[in-house]
Amino acid sequence: MSYAPYEGLVAPARASAHPARLLVGSALTLLLFLGFGFVYSRLHRALVTPETWAGIIDESANGSSAAGVLINLYLFVPLIAALGIAMALVHGRRIAGLIGPPRLALVQFRKVAVAIILLMAALTLVPTGGGPEPVLNMAPGRWLLLLPLGLAGLVIQTGAEELVFRGYLQSQLAARFRHPAIWLGVPAAAFGLLHLDPVMHGADSWLVVIWACGFGLAAGDLTARSGTLGPAIALHLVNNLGAVLIAAPEGIFDGLALYVYPLSLGDGGGLTSWLALDLMMLACSWLAARLVLRR
Repeated sequence: MSYAPYEGLVAPARASAHPARLLVGSALTLLLFLGFGFVYSRLHRALVTPETWAGIIDESANGSSAAGVLINLYLFVPLIAALGIAMALVHGRRIAGLIGPPRLALVQFRKVAVAIILLMAALTLVPTGGGPEPVLNMAPGRWLLLLPLGLAGLVIQTGAEELVFRGYLQSQLAARFRHPAIWLGVPAAAFGLLHLDPVMHGADSWLVVIWACGFGLAAGDLTARSGTLGPAIALHLVNNLGAVLIAAPEGIFDGLALYVYPLSLGDGGGLTSWLALDLMMLACSWLAARLVLRR
């Protein structure tokens, strides 16, 4: 597959592809998101007592409860709204144009999601060599009750990030610069740096950044080869589904997870082993997505 299908997403961006517009659009998106996020926070605070709110703040910091995870996931609704306004004001475009043809995007999303889910299911049958075993984190009945809210939140979160990084930033750069090293590399690097968190991940938090950069390159490549955001959203959603709702590292955004792994991402050894496995899974998922998109 070539990058020829990407022209459908890049062409509408050319009329407003000047770097100054991209900078203004990005800054406006950030400012609006901060403003909307403040309102989002105040609305939640108005619904509970000060003591309850203090507990929610602590739980939201690392996603240690179901409420904390859901608050984090639905915070991306304001980001979508902010990007939509910035797109209209700065670029004269609708946010839906970042996705590509809706029907094609949905078909590609379904193909890639099914392929990666089947791949993950197959890999669970492979012996792990005595690694840490998952431990039940939540009663299955309660998990099933919360599953629809968690799935909807993940769709919002992953969709918002793909709209910003692959839909907006990557396509605007591709409309201005021809070399993929720029329009693939810059959004991937920005996405990676967004995951830098020494407080949560410890001294080796750069390993998480490396993984996120790799993910950004894979998602960007799939977007360019398919001509829609469908495959990138599918890759992102299935990845986060496994890491947030199925089995999460213990103590790290595990409030909605059915299982947890007794693995600290703040520990260098644990983080290194996690990175190696996740990079392998990412590469396999990317290859599976490319394979089904050829059909």
